[in-house]
Amino acid sequence: MPTVLVVDDQLLIRAGLVSLLNAAPGLSVAGEACDGEEAVRLAGATAPDVVLMDLRMPGTDGITATERILRSAGDAGGAPPKILVLTTFDLDEYVYNALRAGACGFLLKETPPERLVAAIHTVAAGDMLFAPTVTRRLIEAYHPGPAPPGAVTPEWHTVTGRERDVLRLVATGATNAEVARQLFISEATVKTHLNRAMAKLGLSSRAQVVVFAYETGLVTPGGPTSLPGAFDPAAGGPG
Repeated sequence: MPTVLVVDDQLLIRAGLVSLLNAAPGLSVAGEACDGEEAVRLAGATAPDVVLMDLRMPGTDGITATERILRSAGDAGGAPPKILVLTTFDLDEYVYNALRAGACGFLLKETPPERLVAAIHTVAAGDMLFAPTVTRRLIEAYHPGPAPPGAVTPEWHTVTGRERDVLRLVATGATNAEVARQLFISEATVKTHLNRAMAKLGLSSRAQVVVFAYETGLVTPGGPTSLPGAFDPAAGGPG
C-alpha cells in the first residue's frame, strides 16, 4: 500500500488532502508537513512512497525540498520517494524547476479527487504523470537552451549509442512499449538500457530524462518525436 506525505502550507488544503487520502482505498498517509523544511525532516523519518508537494511555500520552498529529499535518500542508499507536485499553473517556471530537480510529475490543484488518487498510484508504480505535449511546451518555454559541447559532463560519454536511442525516445514521451516497437527490442531491454543510462547520468525520474534531453540537445524544441532509425550521435545531440 503506497504511503503518502502531504506537504502544503495552507492548513485547510492540507487537511482536505489528508482526509481524502485517508479515505481512499489502497493509500495510507505517512504524515503532513506545513513547509519544505518539515517535509525534508518527515520524509527522512517516515520514508514515504510518494510526496505530494506544494511548490510555493514560505521559507524552504517545494523545489528546494524536492532536491534535499531526493539527495538525502540517495546518500542513505534507500529508494527515493516519488515527488508529485501540486501547482496552480501548468506552464510555470516553478514546475519546470521541480521536474529538473527530480519530481515525477505534476497536478493542478483543481484536479478532481478521483484523478488525484489515481495519479498517486501512477507515480508510486514508477510512471511519469503528465502529457508529453504539456511537458514539451513547458520545457520549450523555460529551458535555457542546449549546453555547449564542452559543457557536457564526462558521464555522458559513458552512455552507449543504444542507451541514447532509448533516452531520446523516452524524452519525447514514448512509453517503454513504444520505444521497444521503434527499436525492435523487448520492453525488458528498453528498461535495462534506460535504467543503466539514468544511473550513469545521476537521473532519478523519467521527468529528469526529459529535461536532460532538452538541455543537452539530445531532443530539440519542435524536433521529431520519433526516430527514423537508430539515433546517430554524430548527427545531433551532445555526443
